[in-house]
Amino acid sequence: MAFKHGVEIIEQATSVLAPTEASSGIPFAVGTAPVNLASAPVPVNTPVLVFTYAEAVAALGYSDNWEDYTLCELIHSHFSLYAMSPMILVNVLDSGTNKTTVEPAALAVSNRVATLEVDGVLLPSLVVKSSDGATTYSAATDYTAAFDADGHVMITTKSTGLIPSNTAQLQVGYDKLNPGAVDADDIIGGVTLEGAYTGFELVNQVFPRFGVLPDLLLAPGWSHLPAVAAVMKAKAGNINGNFKAVALTDIDPAQKYTDAGAWKSNNNYTGSLQIAGYPMLTMGDKVYHYSTQLAGLIAATDAANDGIPYVSPSNKALQADGTALADGTDQFLGPDQATYLNSLGIMTAVNLGTSGWRSWGNNTGAFPGSSDPKDSFIPIRRMFSWVGNSIILTYMQKVDSPMNTRLITTITDSMNIWLNGLTSAGALLGGRVEFNASENPVTDLMAGKIKFHLFITPPGPAQEIGFLLEYDTSYLAALFAA
Repeated sequence: MAFKHGVEIIEQATSVLAPTEASSGIPFAVGTAPVNLASAPVPVNTPVLVFTYAEAVAALGYSDNWEDYTLCELIHSHFSLYAMSPMILVNVLDSGTNKTTVEPAALAVSNRVATLEVDGVLLPSLVVKSSDGATTYSAATDYTAAFDADGHVMITTKSTGLIPSNTAQLQVGYDKLNPGAVDADDIIGGVTLEGAYTGFELVNQVFPRFGVLPDLLLAPGWSHLPAVAAVMKAKAGNINGNFKAVALTDIDPAQKYTDAGAWKSNNNYTGSLQIAGYPMLTMGDKVYHYSTQLAGLIAATDAANDGIPYVSPSNKALQADGTALADGTDQFLGPDQATYLNSLGIMTAVNLGTSGWRSWGNNTGAFPGSSDPKDSFIPIRRMFSWVGNSIILTYMQKVDSPMNTRLITTITDSMNIWLNGLTSAGALLGGRVEFNASENPVTDLMAGKIKFHLFITPPGPAQEIGFLLEYDTSYLAALFAA
């Protein structure tokens, strides 16, 4: 030991750990995008973390053709309607393989400009020829090509090029995206023979890539397909082997409301980590899948409550002016019909007059099959997942530490302080953690296994508020008051 003379200070690590709270209301969505319009395109089947509308459009492009380009619906809703961020998007439309070649055909030219009114054109593939097809022109010297505001290609001839100024017609050929080539298997994804991850399998790469934990899984325009919803539900319960999320899925919007419950049951939209929404929502001339707006609504509700998901997304204002079926037929469901859907574990929308269109329903897909509040109430289920995710993020640093009383005390003290704080904030009615001998047999301790017992009670939603109204004859005495 070195010789010392005087006063020495030795710092010790704090025995109570500050919690690392899991993020909430962050979507992970898989779908298709008009990547031909992207200014800084990301490769197909690559998760991209975006914080703004501009970032999303730069990475994936944007089109109002939501039927073909499903991620655009979420980009518009989340950023423009709900002003929420961030989110993680995965495009599965491969411009290298999901494309169609169109042979050169006549295109009219006016004032040196020809407009190719076609969606999905892959600009590098453009072939411009003379009207007789004998001469092929060069983009470097003879013309410029760029997308207009509608995503159509404008071809402008150069005065210094070979194309005559009085040209009235050109022949133009190109490759264009073929969104119809994408199917449910592409959305579901998997692992290729080369070891590449695709579709929803990429959810496991989000945390390692970005350090962000998504807790809302979406596939707008696809989640009404039972095969897709089944994978979303499975992934929601096992992200990176530890974390949990919730799958926001849609009941087939082609179904009548009286058939929605049977469809939900028959197609197994019954998971506790799943919310089943119905029907579609309208806003002006745009139509949204319920799951799309629900993602924004949940994110906004969480943000308004310090990022803690203890408040139900039910009875919150939607960005909608109506509801509709898939064929555009308007739906006018009254509170009684909405309650009927709620009784079947389906979240819907109602018009509450001066309050406008509101989300309506507190239950996960597990209801009414499960009456356990941990699995059936959306805010309680999300709180259990959020608390669990937060515990993993906080105490992963303690894995492989010496298994002694200091470790046990540090964990129990830290967690109890955190739970008390959540209780004071109203996010829990109460919570505590215990380290019990009965739950830690000697054989487990010898194997390096310790178990803590966590008790929590998140507040349930006040789903039914009753008032007893009675005629009180005693107040008739007021007629005789002087």
